[in-house]
Amino acid sequence: MPGHGYPQQPVMAPVGPGAYASWGARVGATLIDFLLAVLVPIILVGVTMLLRHTYRGDCTYLDIECREAAKRDMLPFLIGLLIIAGLWLFAFNIFVLVKEGKGASPGKKAMKIRLVREDNGLPTGFGMALVRRMCHALDSVPCSVGYLWPAWDAKGQTFADKVMHTVVVRTG
Repeated sequence: MPGHGYPQQPVMAPVGPGAYASWGARVGATLIDFLLAVLVPIILVGVTMLLRHTYRGDCTYLDIECREAAKRDMLPFLIGLLIIAGLWLFAFNIFVLVKEGKGASPGKKAMKIRLVREDNGLPTGFGMALVRRMCHALDSVPCSVGYLWPAWDAKGQTFADKVMHTVVVRTG
């Protein structure tokens, strides 16, 4: 019977810019962000260890005293490298949160998706992006099923997105 109520209208366009991002695009963006965060410290540590090994290669094979001194010198050096790597990870995470607060981390930009508020489509801001990141703990609790949830969710949301009322949409 016509005129019997209003049909449900979609909130976002089903395809093209503004459509909900696919699970694959979200995974791709996360992998890109992860690689950017982790590869820089790994390369830094690898190159530095190689240079350190080359620099300390002046010990002869049987000079045990020289080799022991080299091992003693290595611990503060490794601790320094770990501190630098930790500072990089911290700084990169802050950078990603600032970018996500504006809508897109480097990985999201590469995958042409962005994080927005569900109600008005605007970027979340740094504070909301930070709380959303903390809420990702909810995605991990039940056997990490929350990270898989966007694969079958109508809006492609994780549990953290549902709590924070955010969605990830395509930009192009």
